[in-house]
Amino acid sequence: MKRLISVLAYILVIVGALNWGLWGFFQFDLVAWLFGGNTTWLSRLIYSLVGLSGLWLLGSCGKCCKALCCKPDDSSCCKEKKD
Repeated sequence: MKRLISVLAYILVIVGALNWGLWGFFQFDLVAWLFGGNTTWLSRLIYSLVGLSGLWLLGSCGKCCKALCCKPDDSSCCKEKKD
């Protein structure tokens, strides 16, 4: 279930990124165009889901970030300290 949520979150974040790119370059809001304006309940739902997806992926980023900053041969890197 967690994997399905992550896949959906990635898709929604990509949709959000494309939408922001279109807005930035052409001032065109794809979500609003597809769903009848940026204040319709469906557009607002999509915007909300994109935001929640970003938070979901940000929360799951810890593992990825640790893997990116640690060298494979450094066993002391990124280990949580226990007090």
